[in-house]
Amino acid sequence: MHVYVTGHRNPDTDSIASAIGYAELKGRLNPEDIYAPARLGEINDQTRWALGRSGAREPKLLKHIMLRVKDVMSKDISTVHQDDPLRNVGLAMAKRNISQVPVVDDAGALVGLVTERSLARMYIRESREASSFAETPVSVGAIVDVLEGELLVGEDMETSGKLWVISMSVDSMGAQMNPGDIVVIGDRSRGQRRAIELGTGILVVTNGARPNDDVLEMAEEKGTTVVLSPLDSYVTSRMVQLSVPVHEVMSQDPVTVDPEELITDITDQVMEVHYRAAIAVDGDKRPIGIVTRTDLLNPEPRKILLVDHAERGQSVPGVEQAQIVEILDHHRVGDVQTESPIPATFDPVGSTATLIVERYRQNGLDPSEASAKMLLAALLSDTVILNSPTTTERDHEVVRHLEELLGLDAEKFGMEMFEATSDVSGLSAEAIVERDLKEYGTSTGEAMSVSQIETVGTGLLERKDELVEALEKVRQENGYLFAALMVTDIVGQGTELLCAGECAAVERAFGATAEDGVIDLPGVMSRKKQVAPKLLAAF
Repeated sequence: MHVYVTGHRNPDTDSIASAIGYAELKGRLNPEDIYAPARLGEINDQTRWALGRSGAREPKLLKHIMLRVKDVMSKDISTVHQDDPLRNVGLAMAKRNISQVPVVDDAGALVGLVTERSLARMYIRESREASSFAETPVSVGAIVDVLEGELLVGEDMETSGKLWVISMSVDSMGAQMNPGDIVVIGDRSRGQRRAIELGTGILVVTNGARPNDDVLEMAEEKGTTVVLSPLDSYVTSRMVQLSVPVHEVMSQDPVTVDPEELITDITDQVMEVHYRAAIAVDGDKRPIGIVTRTDLLNPEPRKILLVDHAERGQSVPGVEQAQIVEILDHHRVGDVQTESPIPATFDPVGSTATLIVERYRQNGLDPSEASAKMLLAALLSDTVILNSPTTTERDHEVVRHLEELLGLDAEKFGMEMFEATSDVSGLSAEAIVERDLKEYGTSTGEAMSVSQIETVGTGLLERKDELVEALEKVRQENGYLFAALMVTDIVGQGTELLCAGECAAVERAFGATAEDGVIDLPGVMSRKKQVAPKLLAAF
């Protein structure tokens, strides 16, 4: 089982660290499964500092969780070369129980597709005449290989004549046969000579009965190729028909898809072609998989474990199509829905990192040093070095445990982190607003956003006008009721709230009046506990 572990969009340090730490724990507890940490947006400066300090690897960016071709295609495919005999295709189909075989050239690039329908057309014909290779020439080398026979006279060559199995009398043999035809015959010396006299191109002698020397000499004189088959005449004739090279009967320009394409985008293509399949190819057009109509019917969804959020608007695009296997969060119960019961935790502690460290301890484990430092940075970030009103005794206990495990001073570590990353003077107003933005859905079905940035001091308010302009842009682009930005001073332990949109309702929610466009919220540090609940109640 492959499970993506991911936090919310516009990820903060807790979101990234929780994905890393919980993926590690789940992988250690379930070694038969793969738990892959992922992120849903760009890493902010604080998180990048924590990654650099801890040595943890940055999670892979997950753009969506919708099924792609590579999630449903069969990777165990069989291919044949365009010059291979059809017999190879039939063997591959029978061995793998498949109905399509991709055809490749010398470089391994896809050039065609052979289907059961292609093979059936070799046998089901409207004509009752002898089989002809006029449109699909066959080579002596291919005939010998397919028969596992022996070339007795002549060299490799191609023929486009008709195929005859001789059961008639010698005297009547010339009535329909033409020079260059293929003749399949048993241990009948007179018949073999007569075929050579008529100008037979290839004489196939069956049942392993080697012709007399005088027959072979006559064949060499007349330019007739002689092949010895160990099979009986009926089976030999069937095998000769399967000596036709694949490129003569394959479907050219089969439907190809990129393994990264969404299955919703390729379904119509697959359903429209008679073979109901598409070949997944790499950048060099080499086949790497095949997706069939069966693969597209009720495919198994991709699996995801949500940490630090439970809001559909904050989650990965396509989450409603995925199978959520677990939720671990310290926020309110969101609007994400599941089709079946799953483990879901909504525990009011300071950070999701706290919950993860507790689970390590419950299982008698400790996180790796890299994960432990990331989880400590996340906890200190979300609780503003244990000063946020969301901080609980459990957060303090986890910090003490990590301090002992890592041999460092948590407060010093936290101050170093905030001081190193609180300077946002080099960022644009848009980057500041979008850096840690969370979307919330209201009971009326509308949405709002609240961004937060922690600073040392209130110097950022000098850029108030451009920040409000950036908030208004975000509000209009997303249709929010309002967009707000919390500028939180970790030293002064308070927040200045900037707003764009329905700001009168925001003022009423806090019982405060904006002065010069800024609502002063002394003692307010937590978006989750002190800001979001009041705003949601007001709408």
